[in-house]
Amino acid sequence: MNDIQIAQAATLKPITEIAQAAGIPDEALSTYGRYVAKVDPVKLREIREKGKLILVSAITPTTAGEGKTTVSISLADGLRAIGKESMLALREPSMGPVFGMKGGATGGGHSQVLPMESINLHFTGDFHAITSANNLLCAMVDNHIQQGNALNIDERQVRVRRCMDMNDRQLRNIVDGLGGTGNGIPREDGFDITAASEVMATFCMADGLSDLKKRLGNIVVARSRDGKNITCSQIGAQGAMAALLRDALMPNLVQTLDHTPALIHGGPFANIAHGCNSVSATRLALKLSDYVVTEAGFGADLGAEKFIDIKCRKTGLKPDVVVLVATIRALKHHGGVLKADLNTENIPALQKGLSNLLAHVRNVRDVWKLPVMVAINHFVTDSENEVRTLTDAMRADNVPCAFSDGWAKGGQGAKELAQAVVDLINENEGKTSLEFTYPDQASLYEKIEAVAKKIYHAGSVNFTAQAKKIIDQLTEDGFASYPVCIAKTQYSFSDNAKLLGAPSGFELTVRDVRLSGGAGFVVAFAGDIIAMPGLPKQPAALNIDVDDDGVISGVF
Repeated sequence: MNDIQIAQAATLKPITEIAQAAGIPDEALSTYGRYVAKVDPVKLREIREKGKLILVSAITPTTAGEGKTTVSISLADGLRAIGKESMLALREPSMGPVFGMKGGATGGGHSQVLPMESINLHFTGDFHAITSANNLLCAMVDNHIQQGNALNIDERQVRVRRCMDMNDRQLRNIVDGLGGTGNGIPREDGFDITAASEVMATFCMADGLSDLKKRLGNIVVARSRDGKNITCSQIGAQGAMAALLRDALMPNLVQTLDHTPALIHGGPFANIAHGCNSVSATRLALKLSDYVVTEAGFGADLGAEKFIDIKCRKTGLKPDVVVLVATIRALKHHGGVLKADLNTENIPALQKGLSNLLAHVRNVRDVWKLPVMVAINHFVTDSENEVRTLTDAMRADNVPCAFSDGWAKGGQGAKELAQAVVDLINENEGKTSLEFTYPDQASLYEKIEAVAKKIYHAGSVNFTAQAKKIIDQLTEDGFASYPVCIAKTQYSFSDNAKLLGAPSGFELTVRDVRLSGGAGFVVAFAGDIIAMPGLPKQPAALNIDVDDDGVISGVF
């Protein structure tokens, strides 16, 4: 059976039963049908955080797939299988990639969160609420200009962009306000995908409604003709935006195939934004469970770096262990093997590709000073010689590793991994102190260079004239203390997707910079990365359908 068939054949427990087992009282629960609910953190504010935080990241992604979400889910299930209380805290999928290349983002095989079709398509409407709040702000900015422009906004320097939760390259750059004076003032504009919007990043960094409202008010929407920043609070939109986001701010509760509780909430992209689920969901999970498995998007150079340098820096959270997911297939791809040949044993390519895994391991261990282990996501095509080569390499570098067979066996297939994670946490209890890639007081230039050189292993950073101009202005405006969020390709340590393995000494080019005042960081765009993806030649949407009984097919 394929993923959706496995999911549809599963017997789910009522979500009230999952909530009860997790210690969530009825008054904190708002059900969305039988199998989905929202949890109100306000009703649980008196409970202290007790859980150990397990951050799952991965090697640099390849078209071969690494299965980071699948391993995250199977690890949480595996912890339950060895008698530990565990909970997942994951991001919500964006519909753009679901209909584009990805086809779904709820795990795979026997390690899935359910109901998978609902989670992948609309879910509880959080993304729609974020889209609406973002576009309300855009409408109010343009209306302010139309109705007299009391704040003296320079129409050429409006900073907020509209968004939608779909891959649509046609909307990347547009001209709006056409049709005469009654229809607004013509100006260049554009759309970002919702997951890349500043409102999404702000939503995920917020810890409660009052914090959300404050953060929304801090969004810089434009500059005035006399060079002053204009914020959302000056436009007066933050209250209405927060009202739209009130219900969305409550984390969503679902379950895995093994009935492990999962909080699925927020979904910023890690190659454009900070790539982590919401702060509120992470904190809630830490209150409700002894072990919390969370995931940071794409490879550890993107997701884990931003989880640590942005989310942990701003919240005081600290992972007790970092799990790096790798597959032998993907490592061979980093060693130069084409996708069509990955099922054939190739020890030299695997040995070459191991450089990518070891580069990520050393970043976690030597830069951030955190315990790290490798989860080998098992494929039936892995040969005994390849397995031995990988495990020997990890042993030689003193890196603990364990197999995960969660795709085929669910939690039972991840018991070895789960026990190894628990042992590593216990072994390092009280012995580690998280270090960041750069200090708060470093300049924006120094912060970008620190990430590029320490984490990506670049030799130098080239800032375009436009990037320098914006960084200098942000520094003058008082934003130099913000952490940086580098937006770059997920397929390489560098800004060139074709540089596989562990390249070093390259030049990283920062071509543009944006302030994310609500989320509290500065985004630096490297290479040709963009905030609105397009659909591929054969989008996954071509295979998605629903029959007369309402049964959806084609989501994977």
